[in-house]
Amino acid sequence: MDMDSASSVVLQALTQATSQDTAVLKPAEEQLRQWETQPGFYSVLLNIFNNHMLDVNVRWLAVLYFKNGIDRYWRRVAPHALSEEEKTSLRAGLITNFNEPVNQIATQIAVLIAKVARLDCPRQWPELIPILLESVKGQDGLQQHRALLTFYHVTKTLASKRLAQDRRLFQDLASGIYSFACSLWSHHTDCFLQQIYARDEAAALSSLERTLLSLKGSNTCPDTCTNATNLHYHAKICRQVGSDSTCREKLEKTIILYTKVLLDFLEYHPCAFIPLIQRSLEFAVTYVFTPAGEGVTFERFIVQCMNLIKMIVKNDAYKPAKNIDDSKPESLEAHKIKTAFFTHPTLTEIGRRLVSHYFLLTEEELAMWEEDPESFAVEETGGDSWKYSLRPCTEVLFLDIFHNYSQTLTPVLLDMVQNLQGHRIVNIVTNVTLTFFSAVYNAVGLAAYELFDNVDFDQWFKNQLLGELQVSHHRYKLIRRRVIWLIGQWISVKFKSDLRPLLYEVILSLMQDPDLVVRIETATTLKLNILLIGLFENKECDTKMQVLHVISCVIERVGIQIRPYVGCLVQYLPLLWKQSEEHNMLRCAILTTLIQLVQGLGAESKNLYPFLLPVIQLSTDVSQPPHVYLLEDGLELWLVTLENSPAITPELLRIFQNMSALLELSSENLRTCFHIVNGYIYLSATEFLQNYAESLCRSFCDLLKDITNEGQVQVLKVVEIALKVSPMLGAHMFQPLLPAVFRGIVDGERYPVVMSTYLGIMGRVLLQNSSFFSSLLSQMASECNQEMDQLLGNVIEMWVDRMDNITQPERRKLSSLALLSLLPSDNSVIQDKFCGIVNICVEALHDVMTEDPETGTFKDCMLMSHFEEPKLSDDEEPPTEQDKRKKLLALEDPVHSVSLQQFVYEKLKAQQALMGDQGFGALMETVDTELVRQLQEFLQGL
Repeated sequence: MDMDSASSVVLQALTQATSQDTAVLKPAEEQLRQWETQPGFYSVLLNIFNNHMLDVNVRWLAVLYFKNGIDRYWRRVAPHALSEEEKTSLRAGLITNFNEPVNQIATQIAVLIAKVARLDCPRQWPELIPILLESVKGQDGLQQHRALLTFYHVTKTLASKRLAQDRRLFQDLASGIYSFACSLWSHHTDCFLQQIYARDEAAALSSLERTLLSLKGSNTCPDTCTNATNLHYHAKICRQVGSDSTCREKLEKTIILYTKVLLDFLEYHPCAFIPLIQRSLEFAVTYVFTPAGEGVTFERFIVQCMNLIKMIVKNDAYKPAKNIDDSKPESLEAHKIKTAFFTHPTLTEIGRRLVSHYFLLTEEELAMWEEDPESFAVEETGGDSWKYSLRPCTEVLFLDIFHNYSQTLTPVLLDMVQNLQGHRIVNIVTNVTLTFFSAVYNAVGLAAYELFDNVDFDQWFKNQLLGELQVSHHRYKLIRRRVIWLIGQWISVKFKSDLRPLLYEVILSLMQDPDLVVRIETATTLKLNILLIGLFENKECDTKMQVLHVISCVIERVGIQIRPYVGCLVQYLPLLWKQSEEHNMLRCAILTTLIQLVQGLGAESKNLYPFLLPVIQLSTDVSQPPHVYLLEDGLELWLVTLENSPAITPELLRIFQNMSALLELSSENLRTCFHIVNGYIYLSATEFLQNYAESLCRSFCDLLKDITNEGQVQVLKVVEIALKVSPMLGAHMFQPLLPAVFRGIVDGERYPVVMSTYLGIMGRVLLQNSSFFSSLLSQMASECNQEMDQLLGNVIEMWVDRMDNITQPERRKLSSLALLSLLPSDNSVIQDKFCGIVNICVEALHDVMTEDPETGTFKDCMLMSHFEEPKLSDDEEPPTEQDKRKKLLALEDPVHSVSLQQFVYEKLKAQQALMGDQGFGALMETVDTELVRQLQEFLQGL
């Protein structure tokens, strides 16, 4: 068929595939699917989407089919791979003109060019970057924009490659691209400024978009250079553009991206950043701490500027060594610049502005306090939130600056506190005054450790703070909340024990405060035993629930630090559970507390089993009426109990009798039920499977008849975990499910995630229980009325074809290990599929091998040699018992214990020994030469 007639046939099918009528749509999609592997199909698609006269929906579809084809057929080693001739022609056709009029299609074309570049650039496509750079320099506005867009996607994709060889290539490329991208950015910024001065908003918007793309392009390059330093472009831009301008949104994106370039540069190349310290500090401090920023700055920009200041202040590379003679010259240089910049007046202004401006509660925050007090009280301020959110960002900056310049800033803060002393603000009920008082107290709380020797906190507590906690005015809640928080900050720093009874009295009264935020803040100041007073004294069910809720919050906040305070709670909860028989909602609150408690106790939670396990049993028994209220929390408690259990007990095993009925419900709790099953498998596979696998298998068979694809994956993952933990027993116990998995593979299951799971299960069986695989193959052959060898050939072929469905590196490595385990073999079918097996191995080697820069040799990055206790930061949860079990299991798993490189080498050697050099040579000739070259590169040195 000639190109014109092929074009018209494909065009007709694409047109029908955009139809709303499924009777027209389905056959067209099927026809297009059949053409995917036909030579010339992608050349036709290219002609169609490059023809601007055609319907936009048809062109869009042509681009998508082309893009999908790259993923499936562009690699040389892919089944039905495109010919080198067609690929050469397609590469040329993709970069002949950058004049696509439709934005969305232009973006898709840029993405697919980047996909090809990832595979072919620069070896097979050396002309791509030069042509892009040439097109970007052109005068035509549309062509320049489209080339820039493509340039951005190509550099972003090339920057993401991980193999050492690819990274070297990219760095060579980047060094040439970067200065060009910087000059381009500079040029478009100048154009934008001129157009803004001339009030030509349409042209300005166009230039700004190019500025953004140039900046994105330069941001992917690893070796940032000082060309990208002119911060004051931003000042000019901000001044020229009002908040109502059409350019404003894109301009803000550009500014944020630009400050991100600086932050990344500072983080990854602190020494190279030293010449920029002065200008960066001038810029950031000017905009954030002087009137120059008013009406110009916006929240994300302020956060980025503050982070810039913080990172410069805190950077260890910019600090001299304790012994000054040991300091590096660049550290001394940076320290000198910082010292010259952070003068007494500058630091004083920063300190005062942080407290009096940035620490003030905003109108939005005050509104949130009124409308959603719980969210306000527990708003996220931990972890990395300082990088993105204004309040935590200002507090972290304050802490770092105060810590580094405490001699200057301590008198500034004490002066602010002194001005509050003796103020009778009882009569002052304006929010402005109260938020200022609250801000100063906030600063004193944050700086508690720095102010240890400068503040007599006990006197302050008795003489002023106690009185402020007793002011009950509605608006004064701002001060009550901040003062109880402040006391919480100082208790561990400096607080006399004989003042504690006074504090407890205050706490008990504040627990009754009409404001929820004050009550929650009070709860977090407490140790657990104080809270139990509330539980003992209160008779009302609602109050008990409220106190339990607070206890849960406290346990959740303090995590494993709860352990010393557990005794009294453990004594009291069983009594409370017994008393609450008629109050299901109170029982729900107890379950929530128990969930937090088990997580806080970890393995020590086994001491709670006499109380805990009957509670789980009752809550998850669908024959008991309370399950209607308790089931969801009961399942969650069951799961965390398993995750934290150090060992199986007969009682813990017995509760699983409740599970069959739960699986029959097919409710929204199914996912938790599957996690519970997994928990038992990890905890004690042998005992659990011997007792329950038969009934579980029946439940799973029933579930799989009527369940979503996602549900199927959840069920099959349980089977996969059973096979991973216990390959022999797992295969035997779940045998009834495996024929359906086998059939799914042979039939080429269309849903990729299901297919990936099927291959994960079959990979485990083939690799770790080969005799079972043989009997399953025999069973399926007689069922299908086929020869075993023929059926095995079909399985291998489908496996090779669907390898791209598998995204997890573990499963990809497992697939290659499993198929390699068929070697050595004199079976003609396996030899016939040898090329496909090698193909999968090379793909998996690309996934798992990393190059050792010192020796130049490759090693398998998935190998785990020993169990390491992770080093945790303060805000990280320690691993659960189940996490440890998974880690130990991984050490025995072939995926983590067998070197893929070594395994490939040994299997190929064994095949060579079996066939002889001549026969093996002939077999290797069936493999693509490029594939053989890559294989040899990975196996060098063995």
